[in-house]
Amino acid sequence: MHKIILLGVMLMFSGCGGNTMKHYQGTEPKADIKEYFTGPIKAWGIVQDWRGRVVRRFDVEMVGSWQGDVGTLKETFHYYDGEVQHRTWTITKSSDNSYDGTAGDILGVAKGTLEGSAVNWHYSMDLPVDGKTYRLKFDDWMWQMKGGVLINRSYIKKFGLTVAELTIFMQKQGK
Repeated sequence: MHKIILLGVMLMFSGCGGNTMKHYQGTEPKADIKEYFTGPIKAWGIVQDWRGRVVRRFDVEMVGSWQGDVGTLKETFHYYDGEVQHRTWTITKSSDNSYDGTAGDILGVAKGTLEGSAVNWHYSMDLPVDGKTYRLKFDDWMWQMKGGVLINRSYIKKFGLTVAELTIFMQKQGK
């Protein structure tokens, strides 16, 4: 019986951390943060709790611009419960495959890495929920698709455990 439990625990932990940037080497279409986040973008998203239940839905309007290696991405979130939220990102290219990002509600600096069709961001945020504020870590994955589509999947964590997931589908609009 102990061997079965140990095997189960080993299988559970072998799945953790399996998504790495190396997996996306050479995948197409190649992600290009600077190109994708220039001009208008429309997006649609959901937030799911730890049980998988959709707890929020929203639409997003984004507009990005760049001056050299520094970009600005303005986001307006329209939640289906009537809340409107604004966020402005400043994104700086730090090397061929690395970016830094800051925004008013992000703690410190978000760190982004590109590889093939994938982008992975890591950052922390104090998130208000039902009158309380929680410090959460985001493991944010984006995949470039054909036709100006980008899929974003965020794993929102507290104490290393995923407590919520965010899914956003983005579509680049005509210039």
